[in-house]
Amino acid sequence: MRHAIAAQGNNLIVDDVMLENEQEEYAALLSGFAIFFVGVFAPLEVLEARERQRGDRLIGLARWQYDRIHRGKKYDLEVDSGSLGPPKCAILIRQKSQL
Repeated sequence: MRHAIAAQGNNLIVDDVMLENEQEEYAALLSGFAIFFVGVFAPLEVLEARERQRGDRLIGLARWQYDRIHRGKKYDLEVDSGSLGPPKCAILIRQKSQL
């Protein structure tokens, strides 16, 4: 589905927690398109607070994912949403990815 959307000339933003080789899978699936990988980081205490505030998250998932999701990943850009905040991260991502 994502490939079909991109093939129509649409820019895609895919928000995904990648625990294994999903980065390579996305690169292969979207090989005919420009791909810009962004690693979004935040301190664990910030992630846990967000998890509680959302009310629709499994409590403890942020802690479980924390040391796993960025392991072995290479990004075109890394942002810290804990210090910058999500709106500033979005602006930075847009500028750096030239969207």
